Amino acid sequence: MKKYILALGLLCSSGLLTSCESFLDVNDDPNNPVDATPNFLLPGAISQAFQQQMFTALTTPYITQYIVRRTPQSSTDQFFLTTGNGNNTLNYFYYWSAGNAREALKTAEAEGSVYYVGASKIITAMGLAHATDMLGDVPYSEAFQGAQNYTPKYDPQEQVYQSIQQLLDEGITELSKPASANFRAFYSTSPTISGDILYRGNPQKWVWLAKALKARQLLHLSKKANFTAQVAPQILKLVSESFTSSADDAQIQYQAAVAPLTGTTNIFGPTRANFANTTTSATYSANIIKYLNGNAPGATYPGVVDPRFPIMATAGSTGTDPGVAGGTPISAATGNATDFYSSWYARELGYFEVITYHEVKFIEAEVRFITGDKAGALAAYREGIKAHMAKIGVGGSNASPAVTFAPITAQQITDYLNSAAVAQTPDQLDLKRIMEQKYIAMFLNPESWSDLRRYDFDPNIYVNLRYPVGVNTTLANQADYKNRWPRRLLPALTETQYNPRNVAAAYAAVGATNDFEYINKPVWWDQP
Repeated sequence: MKKYILALGLLCSSGLLTSCESFLDVNDDPNNPVDATPNFLLPGAISQAFQQQMFTALTTPYITQYIVRRTPQSSTDQFFLTTGNGNNTLNYFYYWSAGNAREALKTAEAEGSVYYVGASKIITAMGLAHATDMLGDVPYSEAFQGAQNYTPKYDPQEQVYQSIQQLLDEGITELSKPASANFRAFYSTSPTISGDILYRGNPQKWVWLAKALKARQLLHLSKKANFTAQVAPQILKLVSESFTSSADDAQIQYQAAVAPLTGTTNIFGPTRANFANTTTSATYSANIIKYLNGNAPGATYPGVVDPRFPIMATAGSTGTDPGVAGGTPISAATGNATDFYSSWYARELGYFEVITYHEVKFIEAEVRFITGDKAGALAAYREGIKAHMAKIGVGGSNASPAVTFAPITAQQITDYLNSAAVAQTPDQLDLKRIMEQKYIAMFLNPESWSDLRRYDFDPNIYVNLRYPVGVNTTLANQADYKNRWPRRLLPALTETQYNPRNVAAAYAAVGATNDFEYINKPVWWDQP
């Protein structure tokens, strides 16, 4: 072997260097390239950014009381949180989505693919926004340095918010450039799907997405002193320049499971069975059922049955309160809560929504109401309800389990909009009406937790919330009611293991001496 290596070395030192370079390339694996173009990097950035929020949605629906445990287990719905709850929220952003996005950005800048530059910045902003909204202070200014810094400091959330807005503004600039300025096709299906898997090469929809995200992030500042005078007008302008219909929604379609990739199916679906574990299976909270079923005990609007009720749940769904055993019985055959897995939201091949047209309309309704435009608020509020009903009311089926969803008719929508459950005049409209309809339309979305925090879990607005029985005693001992609810997730497990000094600094920054105190501390935007 030494003779062959020596001979090869002598040959390469003669005049045949080009041939030797080709010969030495034989060990390069064409299926595992060391470099990639942005069209193959952006899909990973997009899909992992959605995965980040999907996994958060395994935790937050218990806090927001969309679902509860059928059998109390000192678990999430009773505010027992662990470092594992926020692990995927952090990891899917920092280790996967942003990693792909930053490489896509770098290669796109080098080749002049401006749409990829813009999309990479927007998807990074989306993931960073979600991370900080769920976790509070997070690394950013010192993040993504690899071996140069494995222990980045945590930036104050106010600073992180500035970075988010900057990324979105820069993304808008790039995606507003003419197609002639973009080197590489933004989306392709041949020879394989690559590029913009979210909007299939439509740069305008990316601009609308960025403006919708900007509006959402600015709405989080509703407790700040300058909100009505300075921030609210910005939000209304952004809303007017963002999504125009549900066709613009930022959502990713699930795919049929191909063994062993069952993870391609719905995070809420029966194949993954994230909400089913025989004795601890999930069922609906009585909170959401009281909004949907006017015939349920304690119904918010007695006698008004929302046409979405048999689609979001089933006609037999009863729900229960957190920490109280009950709810619709589980299936003896599968251990699945049959009512939850029969939901439109649990369709195996459904989709996961991040931000939607109906959310944007509810943002508009809230801001118009706060600024005194009650007529404009009423119109936006009713449009938000209508858009959500039309979206989930298209009919269809769920193959596993076999459930058929009857479509919601135009007449049903009209009847509901004319019912006691919906404000009919500007004088009837208030924040309770707006936020309860937004709560219904945002079913299972982690963003609902942001709304609940902004309004301090106010029982005058969220009338069906119930403080959990058997709640985490550390929270129960808090004197102030509004501070007895979780306000942030714990730092990720990986951070406590590999970045403990900066995790300790984050605790000290908010005056927390233990985990239970920490989750009780409002994040920056959740404070006046």
